[in-house]
Amino acid sequence: MSDEMTLFPEEQTARSQSASRWLIVRGLMRDPVTFVAVTILALVLFSAIGAELIAPFDPLEQDLKLRNMPPMARALDENDSPVGFPFILGTDPLGRDILSRIIFGARVSLTVGLSSALVSGLIGTLLGIIAGYYRGAADDIIMRLVDIQMSIPVLLLALLVLFALGSGFLNLVVVLAIVRWMAYTRLARGQTLALRNSPFIDAAIAIGNTHTRILFRHIVPNVASPLIILGTLEVATLILSEAGLSFLGFGIQLPQSSWGLMIAGGRQYITSAWWIVAFPGLTIFLTTLSLNLLAATLRAISDPIQRERLLRKGPAPGNSSN
Repeated sequence: MSDEMTLFPEEQTARSQSASRWLIVRGLMRDPVTFVAVTILALVLFSAIGAELIAPFDPLEQDLKLRNMPPMARALDENDSPVGFPFILGTDPLGRDILSRIIFGARVSLTVGLSSALVSGLIGTLLGIIAGYYRGAADDIIMRLVDIQMSIPVLLLALLVLFALGSGFLNLVVVLAIVRWMAYTRLARGQTLALRNSPFIDAAIAIGNTHTRILFRHIVPNVASPLIILGTLEVATLILSEAGLSFLGFGIQLPQSSWGLMIAGGRQYITSAWWIVAFPGLTIFLTTLSLNLLAATLRAISDPIQRERLLRKGPAPGNSSN
C-alpha cells in the first residue's frame, strides 16, 4: 500500500490543498507582468530591511562640495582625479547620496504604508463585520459614521488632524489609519451580509455556537480574501498619501528620509538637477504600480474563472514520463 493510502482523510485534504496552492503560484508566476511586479516589491522590501548593509553611503552625511552631482559622478581628490565609489543616482543639494536616501526612505515609506493599512484594516474590518452580522441599530450607527467621514475630503481631513496633532511618524500613521478605515468597513459589511443568511451560518447557530465563535470561525475566514486584496491596494494608496503629505511638510520630518520628503527637497532644482526629483518619483511609481499589479493577481487567484485563464497563459508543462 502506498504512503498516500495510509494518510488520514484530513491529511490527504491538507496535502492536496498545499499542492494545489503551489501549482497556482507557480502557474501565475509564469505571467511576466506578475513576475516583474513581485521582483520589484521583493527588491524594495529587501532594501528596506537591510538598508544599513546595502546603502553605499551614510544617508545623513553632508558635503557641500559634492552638491547636485549627476548620476555616476565620483568625488575628486586634490588632483581633481575621481576617487571612491560613484554616486550611482547622483547627490542632492546638501551633497547626500540619493541612492542611499532612497534605500533608507523605503523603510520609512513602507512602514508607514503597511502600519496604516494594518491599523485601518483591523478597525474597519471589525466595524464592518459587526454592522453586517448584528444589523439593526449597530449597522445604522456605523454606516452613518462611514457616510459622514466619506463626505469629507481625505486630504483636507488629514491636514487638519496633522495640524492639530503635529507632524511625525507616529501621528502620520494614526492620521492615515483614521482617514482610510471606511473602505474596509463597507467591504466587510457587504461580505458579512451575504454570508449572514447562508445555510452554514444557520446550522452553526442551530447547534449552539456562540456569536463570537461564528464570527471568528466562519465569518472572518470567508471575508479575508477580498480584504487582503483591498489591503494590498490600500498600501499603495497610503504610500502615495504619505508622499503627498511629506511633500507639503505635514508628514515625515528631517532628518528622517522618505520618498515624498526627497521630492519636496529637490523641487526647486528640477530644471538644473532633475535626478533629485526623478529617481524618488520613479521609485514611488514603480512601487505603487507593482502593488496594484499584485492586487490584480491576488484577485485572479480568488476567482476560479480568472485563475484558470491566467494559468492557461503560461507554457504547457512537459509530459511527465512514468
